[in-house]
Amino acid sequence: MHVQEWLDTVPAAAVYAVVGLVIGLESLGIPLPGEIILVSAALMSSQHGGIDPVILGACAVAGAVIGDSIGYAIGRKGGRPLLAWLGRKFPRHFSEGHVATAERSFTKWGMWAVFFGRFIALLRIFAGPLAGVLHMPYWKFLIANVLGGIVWAGGTTAVIYYVGVVAESWLKRFSWLGLVAAVLIGATSMLVLKRRAKKAEPEPVPAAE
Repeated sequence: MHVQEWLDTVPAAAVYAVVGLVIGLESLGIPLPGEIILVSAALMSSQHGGIDPVILGACAVAGAVIGDSIGYAIGRKGGRPLLAWLGRKFPRHFSEGHVATAERSFTKWGMWAVFFGRFIALLRIFAGPLAGVLHMPYWKFLIANVLGGIVWAGGTTAVIYYVGVVAESWLKRFSWLGLVAAVLIGATSMLVLKRRAKKAEPEPVPAAE
């Protein structure tokens, strides 16, 4: 089956649900490829007449805002023991170096770290729980959370959708090229963040003789 024909068989409701769920879980603090899912869905909406980009963007924004708010509540209740537990469960994402990098960003930028964290893979996972752990006032967190969700999720959906519409004839022949590019960009950003996090990791203290 041609890719375009296959896309036309995908129910719009399923796309909306997957986008909202994955982005919500990622914002809550679970390492998932929310940005890749959103880019892929936005590309689909540019070629699938049944997927409304406005509804898609709204679902992405809702998932981002709700997930971050739940993550904030969990972080505020769980405190630093929660970060330690997450570090044991997800050492690649919640190592001491990653936590230190994210915490420095929050200390320096405050609510702007929540807003701009939407555009950075590491901070997108940390923003909600870490804001709760650091006891950021909820009203500040909520403002940054909502504005960041609208700009990131809504803006990404709109940009990718219109790029897909403009390049529709090209995308019909290379339907998955946009997804491959998104994966490469995401992998590159993660490598850069891991390198920074590794530099931030505390040096081991030698055991006393």
